[in-house]
Amino acid sequence: MSEIKKLSADVDTDEYYNNYVDFEKFSKLCIEEQEELGYNWSYPPFDFDVDELWHSYNKLKLIAFKIEFSEEELEHTFEEKELEFILKRFERYKVRLINDIYMLEDENSLALFLGKCNLCIKCTREFGMPCKMPFKMRYPIEALGGDVDKTVEDIFGYKILYAHDGKLPEYLIFVGGVLYDKK
Repeated sequence: MSEIKKLSADVDTDEYYNNYVDFEKFSKLCIEEQEELGYNWSYPPFDFDVDELWHSYNKLKLIAFKIEFSEEELEHTFEEKELEFILKRFERYKVRLINDIYMLEDENSLALFLGKCNLCIKCTREFGMPCKMPFKMRYPIEALGGDVDKTVEDIFGYKILYAHDGKLPEYLIFVGGVLYDKK
């Protein structure tokens, strides 16, 4: 790994909601992912009104972490299991990055995760049990209906890239944020 760059932008929550949020579309994708990979408390269905959550705040600070790979890493062709291991390592690394976002949260704001929660090795939702860390668990933008791909393109000027054919992408981007300025 060559470098991690932190990008941020402050946007009006209503404007973001109108341009990027489609809860019906993205909640279906989250549920499909859970059916394949396992259920998670940070993904729908929820016991609260997502629209009400978005409309409870005036501002959204988007925070993206762009992880760039070295030329050596980009040139190497990885075996499938090796590439899977590397990418899973970055999933666990997100827990460290989320601390930057937690530090911005206060009683008038709500941090948003970088993708689905991975605080526990296996989410208790899989077993029909309550979340073990509700005080730390937060929801990702996509689980609340946000179009993360479009957000990254329009606001930060990058495309979301994926590993393929044993090759790492030029970079990975994880996006979270903080809803703030509570109404």
